Amino acid sequence: MPTLSRRMLTALLTTFTAAVVALAAAPATALAAPAPALAVAADLTATIRLSNCSASLVRYPTSLSTDRAMMLTNGHCFEGGFLAAGQVITDRASTRRGTLLSSSGSSLLSLTADRVLYATMTGTDVLLYRLTRTYASIQSATGVTARTIRSSHPAAGDTFVPSGYFARVFDCDVLTFVPTLREDRWTWHDSIRFADGCGTIPGTSGSPIISVATGELVGINNTSNENGQSCTLDNPCEVAGDGSVTVVQGRRYGQETYWFTTCLTASRTIDLSLTGCLLTRPTA
Repeated sequence: MPTLSRRMLTALLTTFTAAVVALAAAPATALAAPAPALAVAADLTATIRLSNCSASLVRYPTSLSTDRAMMLTNGHCFEGGFLAAGQVITDRASTRRGTLLSSSGSSLLSLTADRVLYATMTGTDVLLYRLTRTYASIQSATGVTARTIRSSHPAAGDTFVPSGYFARVFDCDVLTFVPTLREDRWTWHDSIRFADGCGTIPGTSGSPIISVATGELVGINNTSNENGQSCTLDNPCEVAGDGSVTVVQGRRYGQETYWFTTCLTASRTIDLSLTGCLLTRPTA
């Protein structure tokens, strides 16, 4: 009997101790759980400073390291000035220069374009250059990898806008999409509207819109309503299907970039005649 009592007492004490330890550990574990970290650092990786705008080092999802690298900015940042409504430029010689920045904003490398691959301010507001160096050459010299242009329509969610011109990152989430956006003589379709609180300023034109989740480029920053005017230069308006116009001073907008991937051949060249190509074609 004494031996049995000691065994029972030992078992009870062991069970009680385990229960106390479990109760004490449970809340400690919950409190210690870290907050989810951002998948991608909101920094200036692959941004480029132009003389009048921001730009970025970009690649298609199918680009090879041996391909010539590309630089993306807005059509209204073209070195020859604003493009006319309906105007499209393809495969034109260029000598445009820009400075590639590090993730912290320091200058890394001077880049030179030799071709305008595509440019327009009609339907969208984009300008894509071919550079003289390959992706492999740039990465070897700087350690920088180009941002990948997402191949599908963007979704509302967490994004940021890194400006090469200012070497500054803006917290600008994608809120929704505007079927028709009009500014002065130009009309854009399926434009990105940023959530309130996005603080982009003149000079951030051409900055990439980067997904926090994937690091992919989902769009390009291009305009804002500065003065509350309706459909004038620097004062874009939203046009509904019935023709009604909405104007909100301070609203900021961007353009989608997956359109490029709808126009690519197997050899990664732009062919505007491809079925399903969304980029604006030159008028006959």
